[in-house]
Amino acid sequence: MSYITRTAEQTLVQMLQTPKVGIILGARQVGKTTLIKQILGQKKTTFLNLDLEIDKQRLLAASTLSPNDAIRALGQPDVLVIDEAQVLPATSKIVKGWYDARLPLKVFLLGSSSLDLADQSVESLAGRNEKLMLPPLLFQEILSNQPWYSDVFTSEHILTHFYDPLQTLLMSCLSLGQYPEAVTTPTPADYIRNLASDYLWKDTLQLGQVRNPDLIRRLLMLLAYQIGSEVSVNELANNLNMARETVNRYLDLLEQTFIIFRLPAFSTNPRKEINKNHKIYFWDMGIRNALLNSLDTNPLRPDIGDLWENWVIAEFAKQNLLTGQQKTLYFWRSHSQSEVDLVIQSGTQLRAIEIKWNKQKLSNRAFTTRYGVDVEIINNKNPFVSL
Repeated sequence: MSYITRTAEQTLVQMLQTPKVGIILGARQVGKTTLIKQILGQKKTTFLNLDLEIDKQRLLAASTLSPNDAIRALGQPDVLVIDEAQVLPATSKIVKGWYDARLPLKVFLLGSSSLDLADQSVESLAGRNEKLMLPPLLFQEILSNQPWYSDVFTSEHILTHFYDPLQTLLMSCLSLGQYPEAVTTPTPADYIRNLASDYLWKDTLQLGQVRNPDLIRRLLMLLAYQIGSEVSVNELANNLNMARETVNRYLDLLEQTFIIFRLPAFSTNPRKEINKNHKIYFWDMGIRNALLNSLDTNPLRPDIGDLWENWVIAEFAKQNLLTGQQKTLYFWRSHSQSEVDLVIQSGTQLRAIEIKWNKQKLSNRAFTTRYGVDVEIINNKNPFVSL
């Protein structure tokens, strides 16, 4: 599988220059291990994958030794990479002891569950770590890997000279998703189906919070049909015959394992604007479509508008994640049903965006009237989404 250059490389290189423990979080198979191997190059590195019992026992055995003896037992590496670190709750405490011993060692913890690993690191590695959140590939990262692309091209040049292959690539992302292997394999539909059916439940089951994965699948299918709509937890609970508290717990779990994310409502006037509701989107469209067995790349598919809205918002969310979540993303709706799909807040600055597949003109200016901010429109003719 060919390597696709990642935006996160620069951040990872900077992390490598500090003694702090590096924590890289992201969904399974999103490319965390591949990325770090690319950056580390020829450095003497020991990799442990805690999904493997032999590696888990190797780490536990090393933890019983003095810090210097432990590192010798692990091969005296310059860099120690512990993959799926959330599987072993003691990982952060073990690494804290080695960090405090000031060993000439850089440690990276890789995890696919921020719910578990981030909690461990806050407790055990406070002030000793720095984090990188790695989402699925950005569209720009995939575009840069195309044979017809050059980094000297402007977006205008691409839209003028490569519009058709650009739209074909876009539909592939909208339908089959942007996991690295989904982009590089010759059989992306088979890959994403297997990914959605096999890996999706692993962290939820390992964390011991879900006994029946079928309930998670049913919940996700309901969410997959509702992208772009405000989600009612009561309605989900009734449809699934589950307690509201259980639905909320499952939603938290799905968010912490990087399958979905929530978009809150923006409001400065609760009497006139929705201020408590959320919309739920998928980080990757392939996962969403595989759940519904709907991987058609035809731009005339009936849910194209919903796919486009989720895709654009996810692109903004991924860019925000990679830059340390310096901005806050919302949707906006008034009680009179005026709506803006995406509001981006940076300090006191607001940016408002309407997301429509074909539409090129705005039909509602209520947000502009209320906040003095012009509303942009993003359609499929120009998919260059930039935070």
